[in-house]
Amino acid sequence: MTPQPHELDSFRKDVAAWLAEHRPADPGFLLPQSFMEVSTDQQLDFLREWQHKVWSAGYLGMAWPRAYGGGGVDPAFQSIADQEMRRAGVPICFNVIGLGWAGPLINDIGTEEEKSKYLKGILSAEDIWCQGFSEPDHGSDLGAAQTRAVRDGDAYVINGSKIWTTMGNYARYMILLARTNPEAPRKYDGLSFFLAPMQVPGIETRPIRKLTGEYGFTETFFTDARIPQACRMGDEGDGWKIAMKTLQYERGAEAGAAGGLAFVRVSVDDMIDELRDVSRDGRPMLEEPLLRDQLVGLIMEEKAMALGDRRSAIAPLTTDYPFSLPLSNKLRWTEYSRRLRQFAVGAQGAAGSFYVGDDAARQGGFWQRAYLNSFSATIGGGTSQIQANIIAEHVLGLPK
Repeated sequence: MTPQPHELDSFRKDVAAWLAEHRPADPGFLLPQSFMEVSTDQQLDFLREWQHKVWSAGYLGMAWPRAYGGGGVDPAFQSIADQEMRRAGVPICFNVIGLGWAGPLINDIGTEEEKSKYLKGILSAEDIWCQGFSEPDHGSDLGAAQTRAVRDGDAYVINGSKIWTTMGNYARYMILLARTNPEAPRKYDGLSFFLAPMQVPGIETRPIRKLTGEYGFTETFFTDARIPQACRMGDEGDGWKIAMKTLQYERGAEAGAAGGLAFVRVSVDDMIDELRDVSRDGRPMLEEPLLRDQLVGLIMEEKAMALGDRRSAIAPLTTDYPFSLPLSNKLRWTEYSRRLRQFAVGAQGAAGSFYVGDDAARQGGFWQRAYLNSFSATIGGGTSQIQANIIAEHVLGLPK
């Protein structure tokens, strides 16, 4: 049953009141701006406790089935909870690969056993998930993955490596794409998909230090690692099809995520507030005509994307290119976010060269850190160039 407006209004007030009461105090250390920057046990413990608190209050996984730890209510309630979390500026719900990719996939095509085993732990933050798709030697060519999974009785023996494994060093499970049939006529047909345990002999993770000095990513090595045959999702050779479905969630083209904040979101209004007292040659910088023109462009772009998201849910308004908005969502938002943060740093003038830890850094170096971290999102889930190819081929019908 579709919720009534008065129900949603009442729920919004309840969420706002709960967040006002339970919003955690500043922990005294730097918190990640996204799930891709969880670098320390201290950060992890803080964020794990916060996500568990949000879930326990009923504000996470609201549309997932009650039988598996969810709320079993209309997705509109989760949208409101997310909006209020964003408005309140609370910490992220860090287990994003579980909440946003693995969980929706299991909810959609998993067996009852898989749902019972995995979903509740994702919501409660007990079980952290990571993703084993990209490999060091194959860049964005996911179909060329060479990590091997060889059947040996009731187990698979895994050998190979994966790269950019977000929170791989903390994860209990991995969504893993591995090659089970190297002789398949098409490279895509030889891949299989696994819900693989990470705490088994033969799996090693090595953190990767980023430009910001933070971590969050790892490289993962498999050396004769044995995982149960029951970890395979679907049949052998179904891996490519299941991986593509997973990427639909990752790219925001398909609904089903549990909710919560994956990023510290900032808007053009936030940036304007930050720049109001910045002067150049004795005049407020926001009065400069060229800068104002650029700023209006960013305002228009942000508003257009917000309206586009609403439009995508109204079928008669998308008949020309039905999948254009969902398929372009990841490219549009990540590139806009990168440019917004770059603009904010540049508009600070010489102060833009200061970073986190510098006493003279504006807002503690927030925008500088946000800009450098924004590149991660333009790469994960397929680079911006890959996203442009997807739009060209699947929306515009252009040849490969």
